[in-house]
Amino acid sequence: MLSEVFWVAFVTTISGMIIKLVSMAYKSKYKEVACGCIKIIRDTEAEEKEEKFRMVHPPLPTISNSSLNNAV
Repeated sequence: MLSEVFWVAFVTTISGMIIKLVSMAYKSKYKEVACGCIKIIRDTEAEEKEEKFRMVHPPLPTISNSSLNNAV
């Protein structure tokens, strides 16, 4: 019988691998990907425009409640 430590490490490793694969797939610029019976078609031009917009227009900093309370 396997210990709980093994299962925690196993699930953590598999989860990390899946997250990394999804991250790599998102960063890739392939327009079309086919894996077995699954076919994914992406609009990479729109994604590039959105990424450039985010770089040019970063989000505004938010003001927390604690800083508002300290100002009063």
